[in-house]
Amino acid sequence: MPMKKAEIEEFFARLSRVLPEPKTELQYHNPYTLLVAVVLSAQSTDKGVNKATEKLFKLADTPQKMVKLGEAKLTGHIKTIGLYKTKAKNVIALSHLLVEKHDGEVPHDREALEALPGVGRKTANVVLNIAFGEPTIAVDTHIFRIGNRTGMAPGKTPLEVEQKLLKVVPAKYMMHAHHWLILHGRYTCVARKPKCPDCIVRDLCKFKAKTTAE
Repeated sequence: MPMKKAEIEEFFARLSRVLPEPKTELQYHNPYTLLVAVVLSAQSTDKGVNKATEKLFKLADTPQKMVKLGEAKLTGHIKTIGLYKTKAKNVIALSHLLVEKHDGEVPHDREALEALPGVGRKTANVVLNIAFGEPTIAVDTHIFRIGNRTGMAPGKTPLEVEQKLLKVVPAKYMMHAHHWLILHGRYTCVARKPKCPDCIVRDLCKFKAKTTAE
């Protein structure tokens, strides 16, 4: 059963009261380091990425410095992260492209972002939202799960869930919607055993197999 408009409004109203200004848990210094952090975060935890980038971003916080650092040294910094060899190749390649095509700046343009190695729609949405203040929703595994589980935006693909969320999320909550949903999915509406008894939107959610307090 899909959530009603008033229920979705109340859903975000409650999340916003608890956390008025949600922020990404990835650490970054500028749009470039944000882009790199998001590329590195694929199939990895934010905590693991932050640990790896703490020293890396002190050495290379621009594409020019990253190119100079080189793939071998970059690999050494990120080898604790999953798929680190592929990610190192992508980061060096996208850094080259940023220098060659965009004067070393991260483009404020979806098409240009998605043309960079290792950058898909989800990564582009995160960068557009956080770095440039665009009201986008980046559908990761958490948001995909919540969209379907709550009945807010059921869909078979991340794109389908994203398009539905863009239609149903009230405009005043759109800017922070993806952060609220990610954090809710990461800490409360978890994959295996959602913490329904602790959930502040439990009564609005259409999930039939709600867990109970032990």
